[in-house]
Amino acid sequence: MFSKQELDRYKRQILSFGEEGQKKLKDAKIFVAGAGGLGSPISIYLAVAGVGTLVVADKDVVELTNLNRQILHYNRDIGKKKTESAEEKLNALNPDIRVEVLDVTIDESNVSELVGDSNGIVDGMDNFPTRYLLNDVALQKSIPLFHGAIRGFHGQATTIVPGKTACLRCLFPKAPPVEVFPVVGVTPGLIGMVQATEVIKYITGEGELLKNRLIIWDGMQARTEEIQFAKNPACVSCGNLMNKE
Repeated sequence: MFSKQELDRYKRQILSFGEEGQKKLKDAKIFVAGAGGLGSPISIYLAVAGVGTLVVADKDVVELTNLNRQILHYNRDIGKKKTESAEEKLNALNPDIRVEVLDVTIDESNVSELVGDSNGIVDGMDNFPTRYLLNDVALQKSIPLFHGAIRGFHGQATTIVPGKTACLRCLFPKAPPVEVFPVVGVTPGLIGMVQATEVIKYITGEGELLKNRLIIWDGMQARTEEIQFAKNPACVSCGNLMNKE
């Protein structure tokens, strides 16, 4: 089941959830939308945890302005496709997993095919129109969506589980205005690690997920708040699904 190298690599976390939990991670396939500020810590920590297959989608190239926060990419990677840079780093971090990269813009025409047979979707995006697409395909495929978003020193995260929680559009019925927002690199690092933690908990069955709970991080005050939310029967994304339950 595991090589000696794998058992040594994962020894400390096997103490937490056993070889059975590690096997669940190895058998899992997770779709990471974005290889930027959030996608970097998300994919790094899922890779080193031993998630068997990581599918990372991003269409951008590395720019100098990315480097205060996008820790998958180095100065030498400027001008390189983010997917190419991500694949190189993730394979170097853990050669025992499979990394698939998709150099593509996620849109309505391809999102379902890109996600494919993944067991979960992690939101590493920077805009709500694409997040809504990920939310809808998560509902269609009955797989979880691990949401995260950041702005400056502030961030938020929640876990959407179709049939068990409200969906992202229940929580945010309308997208906020499009803007070039400030980002302090530590914020996506923190929120991305929360998202990765949720993925690991979901796969292994450990702990309590952020179901119908939005955690909000205020880095300026070093405080975390929690908001509880509920399904909206009139939700344009999951309303019909709720009516069938």
